[in-house]
Amino acid sequence: MITSYRRSIATPPPTEPFAEFWGTFIMVFFGNGSVAQVLLSAGLKTAPGANGYGDYNAISWAWGLGVMLGIYVSGDAGGILNPAITFGQCLYRGLPWKRFPIYTLAQFLGGFCASGVVYGYYYYAIDAVEGVGIRTVPPSKTATAGIFCTYPQAFMTTNAQFWAEVIETTVLMFCVLALQDMTNAGPTGSIKVLPIGLFFLIWGLGACFGYETGYAMNFARDFGPRLMSYIVGYGPQVWSAGNYYFWVPIVAPFIGCTFGGFLYDVFIYTGESPINTPWLGLKRLGRFGQARRRIDERYMGESA
Repeated sequence: MITSYRRSIATPPPTEPFAEFWGTFIMVFFGNGSVAQVLLSAGLKTAPGANGYGDYNAISWAWGLGVMLGIYVSGDAGGILNPAITFGQCLYRGLPWKRFPIYTLAQFLGGFCASGVVYGYYYYAIDAVEGVGIRTVPPSKTATAGIFCTYPQAFMTTNAQFWAEVIETTVLMFCVLALQDMTNAGPTGSIKVLPIGLFFLIWGLGACFGYETGYAMNFARDFGPRLMSYIVGYGPQVWSAGNYYFWVPIVAPFIGCTFGGFLYDVFIYTGESPINTPWLGLKRLGRFGQARRRIDERYMGESA
């Protein structure tokens, strides 16, 4: 019925923002849900194995699964799920820049709403662990704020936090472009394996580099749930924890994805890219500037 209605409209609304919303929703729903189950059931003797329902490895698998399913949900209409990768796609692969703010907003809202659903689902379990109405953030021993967004280890300096996220997102963007690269003759040169490839990529990053900062790598996955946790009562500590760490997952992924895309296009990519043009595309900017000056001079001459 909805499909028929959409086809009957002369100019149907775009599906891409909704695809990004629901894809990000699914990603965060599975990811945050896994953290909640592992954290809230830790040490539970009634669980299979008498030691809770899962461990850190389960979290890594779940985030990978969430990314894969999120991409399948969003399909051809979207499937980026990350503002920093969206930025990289605009910069290196010709995605129209006008889509960047729209996609970013949709991804942010998807992460925000999914974390709210997870919070509601585990509301009473959080009460059981922290106490009724009590909500705390790390380094509290009973903190549950880490279910929804990332908090760095206490020994991490701000510089260490920042570069950890930059390195992780550099690798993320490098591998995403490799998986998307149809000119790559290897087995990963097909877009059909992208969701499965990203499943293993996210699992690998979590399994290898999740300890220090929680491998946020994604403004929508971290800031949206962080804002949600602040609204539901975790307090201003969600912003001040880790020496005001909250800004790191906002800024660092954009730098990492920019550098990762640069590395891939310089050393591997053979298709059309700003990096693969003379002087890294700067000549184009120069020609644009010269053309603009000629137009301005002509206009001024006609006005005179």
